[in-house]
Amino acid sequence: MYCTIKTAACKLTRRWNANKLPKVQPSTTTRLRVSVRGAVQGVGFRPFIYRLANELGLVGWVNNSSAGVMAEVEGARHAVENFLVRIESEKPPRSFIQSLESSWLDTAGYKTFEIRESDSGGEKTALVLPDIAMCAECVVEIFDPRNRRFRYPFTNCTNCGPRFSIIEALPYDRANTAMKQFVLCADCHAEFENPNDRRFHAQPNACPVCGPQLELWDKTGNLLAQRDEALHAAARTIREGGIVALKGLGGFQLLVAAQDAAAVKRLRELKHREEKPFAVMYPSFDAVKSECEISPLEERLLRSPESPIVLLRRTTANSKLAKEIAPDNPNLGVMLPYTPLHHLLLAELNFPVVATSGNISDEPICIDEHEAIGRLGNIADVFLVHNRPIVRAVDDSVVRMMMGREMVLRRSRGYTPLPVTLRGAEAKFPSVLAVGAHLKNTVALAVGPQIFISQHIGDLENMAAYDAFKKITADLQKLFEAQPAIIARDTHPDYLSTKFVNGLRAANADLRVVDVQHHAAHVLSCMAENELEPPVLGISWDGTGYGGDGTIWGGEFLQVTATDIRRRAHLRQFALPGGDRAIKEPRRIALGVLWEIFGEKIFSMDSLMSRLNFSTDELRTFQKMLSAGINSPRTSSAGRLFDAVASLAGLRERVSFEGQAAMELEFALDGVHTNEIYPLKIIDGSDAKPLVLDWQMMIENILSDRERGLTAGEISAKFHNTMVEGMVEIANRIGEKKIALSGGCFQNRYLTERAVKRLTREGFRVYCHQRVPPNDGGIALGQVLAAMRAPLA
Repeated sequence: MYCTIKTAACKLTRRWNANKLPKVQPSTTTRLRVSVRGAVQGVGFRPFIYRLANELGLVGWVNNSSAGVMAEVEGARHAVENFLVRIESEKPPRSFIQSLESSWLDTAGYKTFEIRESDSGGEKTALVLPDIAMCAECVVEIFDPRNRRFRYPFTNCTNCGPRFSIIEALPYDRANTAMKQFVLCADCHAEFENPNDRRFHAQPNACPVCGPQLELWDKTGNLLAQRDEALHAAARTIREGGIVALKGLGGFQLLVAAQDAAAVKRLRELKHREEKPFAVMYPSFDAVKSECEISPLEERLLRSPESPIVLLRRTTANSKLAKEIAPDNPNLGVMLPYTPLHHLLLAELNFPVVATSGNISDEPICIDEHEAIGRLGNIADVFLVHNRPIVRAVDDSVVRMMMGREMVLRRSRGYTPLPVTLRGAEAKFPSVLAVGAHLKNTVALAVGPQIFISQHIGDLENMAAYDAFKKITADLQKLFEAQPAIIARDTHPDYLSTKFVNGLRAANADLRVVDVQHHAAHVLSCMAENELEPPVLGISWDGTGYGGDGTIWGGEFLQVTATDIRRRAHLRQFALPGGDRAIKEPRRIALGVLWEIFGEKIFSMDSLMSRLNFSTDELRTFQKMLSAGINSPRTSSAGRLFDAVASLAGLRERVSFEGQAAMELEFALDGVHTNEIYPLKIIDGSDAKPLVLDWQMMIENILSDRERGLTAGEISAKFHNTMVEGMVEIANRIGEKKIALSGGCFQNRYLTERAVKRLTREGFRVYCHQRVPPNDGGIALGQVLAAMRAPLA
């Protein structure tokens, strides 16, 4: 049986008037938790927070903890946002914020604001801080000719500089860092011992006399220049159109002039990165503002101690940037200089540069200069290196604003290894190691109530990436001196991370292993970050995940209770002709969708087949493949459905990087405003069988719209709107009021923001990712939670 959602009375066919679709706020009041680490105790920080909260009419509390200062405020949304922005801009003059983590939560019903007693619990030495962007005081020093650190590219203090990328072991003392080989000179030693100096016990403290130094090498490792002349020569190379491999904070970066189209094109060819967008580092905030829209919260992110790459909307058609940086992309990944070396180099150039990871695509970034010569010698013209060792690779983080909140898309420098802290009984669980997924891999380690998520590792597509995965997995356990009692992994038998656990179990038959379904891990990750207790309905939409029935899942509605996780609904399945190869060719996915609707007849629809640009031989092969069910796995993937619609709308037949077709489908929405939707069907389920969201009528109407000449943007808008209405209808049928959105599809701003608005309007409480990626970079966190739930299952 099924109900056709098509009539005027049915929710899925309403044509919502744009001015009747309200801007739904999460609630009239909201709660914000902030955890502030740095020089924030003994400097009047708690009274400052108290005064600020009272000035803004907020209620809640503040206290000191073993990690820094904790506070919760609740009140009107605009006042809470103002509170968040003003913490950093108005903090006490002798304080410094090394990291500020914020999370939006349901209100708790506080009546007043109070300064609570300090929390002395927890291990004070167990916390390892992330690498911290250069502070304003150090920036002034390196540009002051009267200062002894004038133009010194390794300047830092207690308030800034390398942490996670140089620490070898706990406790965090100089002898346990990559700085141990540099003996402090008399002046630096005096600073280090002076409690009134901001370099008091700054472990990476150094100066031109006693610290690391720059060198410029050619591509065979021959010395070309030293110290400041090395930096000047590197700048000349960039000005002349060359490629510089720069040894940065957590690894090498490849730099070229962002205005030089030929240099950017050459970098793409040598790096084997065909179309995936490059990030751009600007010399100043004003330079960013001249080309991008920036909200106050986005400005805070750019200037923050985390200093991530921030996805911003471009504003000018007259940009001087090479179009090859982010082809046909309305957004730009932007960052500001975050080390003294970057500040000096960008000030010398006074124009933006492409700053991309120092690797060939799909490989881990280089961290050693001698390794870099071997791996990047065919790419870079010169190497700007130094003699401070990098202990572990830490790539740049990527963040975008969504619904007025930050959403971390790649969690690495500036964020790792700050933990997600559990509450309640789960905090007493034995140590768990989770090895993550295959794409965008991270690993996670639970130690007591804290879950430490590793830096971004990347896709485990080759042995170099797999070796990096094994190294980081071992490093995380060594750093936190933890011996896991349980290991959690994905259920996919062919993932390298899964095979890694097989090897561990072969060596230790008593090792306890918990297998975790991919999409359950997504939902649990979102629940952990938002401190949600079951029951919860998780909507987990992504590209690929091994399902419990042996098919490929990816368009899932999972109900989480205290005792189990049940698949309540999913998208209708379709075939992927060629299996994994279809992921690289959206036209194949479109063919699989059409086969599901029309069967053999599709191969006689010449006009439709010609749009997909298949040759006669290809069609003959695919017909045999689909008819026999050979190498055509079935999937319920929402991500793959996005790819199919991108192909049917005429946007993309082949992709050069994961998610490209779906991204272009989102970009096509630019300037399109409609609330029209396509019809959908919901196929009724049963106790043993989930509901099915059937997209057939939607695809048939998309084909008709293409015939009628609708633009790709108009088709995309109607498709996105329809997918959201599908979520709403399924959620209404299931009736669970708390909804967690997770999976790579929810990196799509239009989809996510519209889903939150519509579900909120229907009375649901909707939760999204913030500090942990919604994509597979968050899978390891969910695996930890699943392992902790396993005894209950």
